[in-house]
Amino acid sequence: MGKTHRGKGLKEQVRNGRAVCPVCKRESVKVVYETQIKDKTVKVCKTCKAAIGHGKLQKEVEALVPAS
Repeated sequence: MGKTHRGKGLKEQVRNGRAVCPVCKRESVKVVYETQIKDKTVKVCKTCKAAIGHGKLQKEVEALVPAS
């Protein structure tokens, strides 16, 4: 199992990588997973990254990045 999202790498980030997820609005979760949304890279939590990968949460994603 890779250790890129836990341990030493998180200690170097602000608040150890914890923040509010822009998609699900949960507080104090690890927001370290990058996902590509309409030519923009956004950091989201682990559950939102999996849901976006499976094609769910489309309304929330479209509200996050407005159409240009």
